[in-house]
Amino acid sequence: MITIGILREEKSPPDKRVPLSPEQCKALLTHYSELKLVVQPSDIRCFKDEEYEQEGITLSEDLSHCDILLGVKEVPKSHLIANKTYLFFSHTIKKQAYNRALLQKMVEKHIRMIDYETLTYSGGGRLLGFGRYAGVVGAYNGFLAYGLRTKRFNLKPAYQCADRTELEQELKKVSLPNIKVILSGKGRVGQGALEIVRHLNIKEVTIDQFKSQYFDEAVFVHVDFPDYNARIDGSDFVNQVFFDSPHLFKSTFMDLAKHADVFIAGHFYAAGSPYLFSREDAKSTDFKIRTLADISCDIDGPIASTIRPSTIAEPIYGYNPMTESEDDFEKEDVITVMAVDNLPCELPKDASADFGDSLIKSVLPLFFSTDEDDILSRATICESGDLTPHFEYLRDYLNGH
Repeated sequence: MITIGILREEKSPPDKRVPLSPEQCKALLTHYSELKLVVQPSDIRCFKDEEYEQEGITLSEDLSHCDILLGVKEVPKSHLIANKTYLFFSHTIKKQAYNRALLQKMVEKHIRMIDYETLTYSGGGRLLGFGRYAGVVGAYNGFLAYGLRTKRFNLKPAYQCADRTELEQELKKVSLPNIKVILSGKGRVGQGALEIVRHLNIKEVTIDQFKSQYFDEAVFVHVDFPDYNARIDGSDFVNQVFFDSPHLFKSTFMDLAKHADVFIAGHFYAAGSPYLFSREDAKSTDFKIRTLADISCDIDGPIASTIRPSTIAEPIYGYNPMTESEDDFEKEDVITVMAVDNLPCELPKDASADFGDSLIKSVLPLFFSTDEDDILSRATICESGDLTPHFEYLRDYLNGH
């Protein structure tokens, strides 16, 4: 028998998401006779305690009898239970200074820490993430920002929508002129954003059409990193060379920016890659983008106008290219920026259910069968009081250096 406990989220600000919905919990119990599930009560969770009880799930404040504990955000150090297996986003694998003490405490307590972010296929792709709903909400917020800037329509904020169904009802208000939209990224985030763009029935065009043709309707182009980067020496673009030696490349994003009105940024950005556009680029009269939804939200990074994260309550600010500072987003020459950095929290029920589906399909079965690809062991940061060999690179970080 394996007992899995679902933790109450206790990081501030509160996060309403959960790793498993009540329906998913019931489905798991039906499928695995050797499984017991326990849910820690919470008054902030997007699913009420009663919804779990109605599905026959036990509620308990005490999870010390559980073998595996599932959360979303970091668990407070004082609440960690020794000798347990934990799964949550620990935000330690990039040596984040603010979570060093958390990793130290997990090692001290002989915890087996499996970070969702490190669960990967043998080929390297991630098994889990909230990226799809970051893309869905981010694209929605992009059109919300466009509506506010142009005063053409007014969408209800995503976090005020009960679920995705209501959000898609709101999209019926969207009325677009013959604008041109860039959507970047073809991973989970980009594909999530694409769902919203497609829901609006915006016509997709090729890069050449986007740059050379006039349209009497709104159009979009869906691009990925090979489409807006080029070799400095003029030789052919090779993906692996770009990954290994990004300094050999330059951005060609301005070739698109001079034709675009809206940019929805759902790309992955790796350290050392060329910036898409710089502050100087944004000053150019060729730069036409005036509404920008930066789902990736890298501050002072590849998108010059993203100078700070925005919040769910106040998702929009203006970036003045000439002063390189914040300004009124409704001004003609100011870029309207949406840069919320916790987008999936705006649709917590849908985001949780989507995450839970992946967890049930790709991860939880590994605890009940043979893990032939060593997915769990490769994702284990620490166990038995020490780092695992896969994460030995964190040694100096763990030791406080």
